[in-house]
Amino acid sequence: MEFIILIVAMLGLMFFMSSRQRKQQKAQQEFRNELAAGQEVMTASGLFGTIVEIDDANDRITLDSAGSRSVWLRAAIAKRVDSPVSDLVTEESVEAGTIAPAEAVDVPDDISGLDTAQREYREKRNKDDEGK
Repeated sequence: MEFIILIVAMLGLMFFMSSRQRKQQKAQQEFRNELAAGQEVMTASGLFGTIVEIDDANDRITLDSAGSRSVWLRAAIAKRVDSPVSDLVTEESVEAGTIAPAEAVDVPDDISGLDTAQREYREKRNKDDEGK
């Protein structure tokens, strides 16, 4: 009886592991099918490039990396690389109010100024507490 329970548990475990793996493979396949020219991607070996051409018949993608073109299998594309936010900020987006303008932030060269700021904050909080 115990042997049967062990066999059923192992079969169940194998089923759940394989179904999770199938879901991951399906998600990767959908990602690779949605690739388009102009997108920045990274290959599984770590090469960054921009998609120039997609050959669906041979399942190949041509990447431009630092002015050099290379051909890769579609399966070698690991992930899409999103542009940094600073590249997306334009004057029009700031004027339209969709993105707030960057404000100057005073960043100390060392952490010695943090003690002073923390002490001032505590003193102000204590004064506020005493005033209540």
